[in-house]
Amino acid sequence: MSKLFHKEGIDKESTLFDSWAFSRINYIFFFVGLALIFLGYIVMATGSVNSFQSLTLAPTLLFSGYIILIPLSLLYRKHS
Repeated sequence: MSKLFHKEGIDKESTLFDSWAFSRINYIFFFVGLALIFLGYIVMATGSVNSFQSLTLAPTLLFSGYIILIPLSLLYRKHS
């Protein structure tokens, strides 16, 4: 079983991160998307029912987090 996952004479760390699908920019997009989602819910909770915050700003933040940045972080691949 261990021969499936370990090759002799190859550094374990270099092979793990060389084959890793996500780069640093993917994680930046993902965490910025999470921050926008979190901020969108906070803005929605603090605004009154018929305010600019709750009707326009919060849905825009949530849309950009859920529909744009999170999928972008999963689909973005650096050109080599």
